[in-house]
Amino acid sequence: MTRLRFTTAQEVFETFPSARKLVSQAPTGERPLAFLAKLLDGPEPQDAVSFCAFLLPRRETVWWAVQSLRSLQPPGRSDAALTAAEAWVRNPDDATRRAALAIGEAGDPEQASTWVALSAGYSGGSMVASHSVPCPPDFTAKTARVAVLAAIRQAPQQQRDAALRGCIEACIRLANDDGGKARA
Repeated sequence: MTRLRFTTAQEVFETFPSARKLVSQAPTGERPLAFLAKLLDGPEPQDAVSFCAFLLPRRETVWWAVQSLRSLQPPGRSDAALTAAEAWVRNPDDATRRAALAIGEAGDPEQASTWVALSAGYSGGSMVASHSVPCPPDFTAKTARVAVLAAIRQAPQQQRDAALRGCIEACIRLANDDGGKARA
């Protein structure tokens, strides 16, 4: 079973016009995973990361970013921002979303995990605690994209291609519904 809500790559760009600015290859009518494979093997393989961020539903996008960052970290490293984002994936209520948002807003923008916490925080609801300011529908994708690309850039140069491919493979596994998504 697939988690994809789009039948063509073009539908992704129609739903999220901002994706067009982040992916250099023109969208096509082909299946999203076929388009993703072309991006990965194309002249700008980081475009595949951008496309992944918009391809999955919000919760899966955050989970993909969490998994991608965890795969690029030293084993056993503790990270409050990643933990907060993962907590929201496991329990996507407003309290865990707000907790991730607070950690992301207080975090270091140079750290990839700050952006994944923001990705969870911008998954819905209000961006401001004191009054209703709805999160734009593309903020989860945009911040997850920044998180994953930053994590890849922070990897040693000789490991970046493999890191990028690993992140794309994680997205494909989630899209195909066999990615081991967090269960509550």
